[in-house]
Amino acid sequence: MLRFYALDDRSPWNILGFAGACAPGSVYGFLQGAWPFGIADAVRALVAARR
Repeated sequence: MLRFYALDDRSPWNILGFAGACAPGSVYGFLQGAWPFGIADAVRALVAARR
């Protein structure tokens, strides 16, 4: 996720990779009971996917 975020201005594929990396992080946050982390990563994934 960090790699894709750092390189997101170089290619649209990096933005898509960032969105794809945020989605499993969101699922993991919800599964472990850290719902604020799950919500934050879900929002990041949606915003990145829209870019």
